Amino acid sequence: MHLNFIKNTILLFVVVVLCFTNKSESQIQVHRNPGPIVLGAQQTERYLPILKNKNIGIVANQTSVIFKPEGYTHLIDTLLSLNIIIKKAFAPEHGFRGRADAGEYVKDGVDAGSGIPIVSLYGSNKIPNAAILSDLDVVIFDVQDVGARFYTFLSTLHYMMETCANLGITVLILDRPNPNGHYVDGPTLDLKYTSFVGVHPVPVVHGMTVGEYAQMINGEGWLKEGVKCELKVISIQNYTHSTIYQPPINPSPNLPNSKAINLYPSLCFFEGTNMSMGRGTANQFQIIGSPFLKGDLYNYEFIPKPNIGAKYPIHEGDICKGLNLQNEPRLNYIELKWLIDAYQNSSNKIVFFNPFFTKLAGQELLQKKIENGWNAQQIRASWKDDIEKYKRLREPYLLYPL
Repeated sequence: MHLNFIKNTILLFVVVVLCFTNKSESQIQVHRNPGPIVLGAQQTERYLPILKNKNIGIVANQTSVIFKPEGYTHLIDTLLSLNIIIKKAFAPEHGFRGRADAGEYVKDGVDAGSGIPIVSLYGSNKIPNAAILSDLDVVIFDVQDVGARFYTFLSTLHYMMETCANLGITVLILDRPNPNGHYVDGPTLDLKYTSFVGVHPVPVVHGMTVGEYAQMINGEGWLKEGVKCELKVISIQNYTHSTIYQPPINPSPNLPNSKAINLYPSLCFFEGTNMSMGRGTANQFQIIGSPFLKGDLYNYEFIPKPNIGAKYPIHEGDICKGLNLQNEPRLNYIELKWLIDAYQNSSNKIVFFNPFFTKLAGQELLQKKIENGWNAQQIRASWKDDIEKYKRLREPYLLYPL
């Protein structure tokens, strides 16, 4: 009996040791005391050797900065001060300074501070052609994303990776946290409805950083003809997907704060309806309303007027009755009740949805379910199997603990 006890004790000890030794580094880090978040861009010592004596292009906007105790400097200015050869910058939607309207044509130009040429990736050339990139060795991608499939920076990333892959150019991702990286939700894109607001078969809220997502694009063969991009990711230090992160610089003109960023995946569907989600006010993506809403449910009013990021807001000058969502708790799922209630209480259901709604949803089913009277719980339950399948798909590409 004593011998059996010793054998069992030794066996248990071996099992415990094996369990710990088989854990990945990221899993072990969950139990450590994390320090402050260190962004990919901050870690110049990790990526300067990749850039030295190379011709560099940078996909950047107003969020592409390196923070210092006394403030921050733009990535381009920092790299130039370190004698890195920057040939050109590429501007995604909203432009290099992040002030253009959603969907507004972005022109080529020159950066006033550095004199570097700026090539628009949201004008006539959303897909960069070989001639534009032919003189580059490395393209840096350093843009703050918000974790929603229809936020077009991911489409810009996809097409940049594709062109670089065909030319043998390295893509270097300077990773930044995903402020909506704590959950996965929404309908999965049907590839029949591929557009610039949806390129990949993923749920609306994908739960990945740009660096992780880029690895998935490569690994799943989503680039045209399955080409692979030479990809390097400078990962974030001390970050997990459950970390609450507020971008210190607004990622776009109509996402002015953390509340708007958190509500964005739920409220962006309203872009495909006759409703306003606050464009033309100071509370973009925190309020919803329309002149067509009826009923006692809608006791909040606002009047959209032109402003930065919304030169021609929907229902400009009209009184919109609706809801103020600024005090809603932080979401960890897509909230559909506001969309469903608005449809049911619209005085003009025939024109409530427009064709853009299907592009945002990435499928026709969501609109049909709302029109047929499905409630939010039923609709979200219908996504469950696809979401679980997607979570298994993304698992090998995750760089940070969940």
